[in-house]
Amino acid sequence: MLNITVLCVGKLKESFYIAAVREYEKRLKGYCKLTLLELPEEKLPNAPSQAQINAALEKEAQAIFAKLPKRATLVALCIEGKELSSEQLAQKFQQWATSGVSAIALVIGSSYGLHPLVKQQAALRLSMSPMTFPHHLARVMLLEQVYRAFKINEGSLYHK
Repeated sequence: MLNITVLCVGKLKESFYIAAVREYEKRLKGYCKLTLLELPEEKLPNAPSQAQINAALEKEAQAIFAKLPKRATLVALCIEGKELSSEQLAQKFQQWATSGVSAIALVIGSSYGLHPLVKQQAALRLSMSPMTFPHHLARVMLLEQVYRAFKINEGSLYHK
């Protein structure tokens, strides 16, 4: 069974996001071993300088690397990443699984994104859209797409 870790910078607070995440956790139980890890977002002033943002992203990157499972294939969610259809994402998961990958780590950064080092070390930089979404909503969307990928790969009609 595939081990999937979702590392998220920032804590979910809104009950509707928490409920949606729990629903996908429940749905994914039969398909993978899912681990959700929340890492603290660095505190920044209201109008941070680029230097302050860079320092915060660097600290967040250190926390991400400290929690990454050993030998996990790293996927960084970032706006400049590659856009994949649901079918292409399912195919990517299938390719990894058949090539011996047993662990995937999907990383969602803070509201300022991810440090360049995290993106550079990723096997895949993934973009959900050229639009910007709150990173809390991105977590729900990502979990839904992971679930959809498993359903596609099993031949289910869920994705239709």
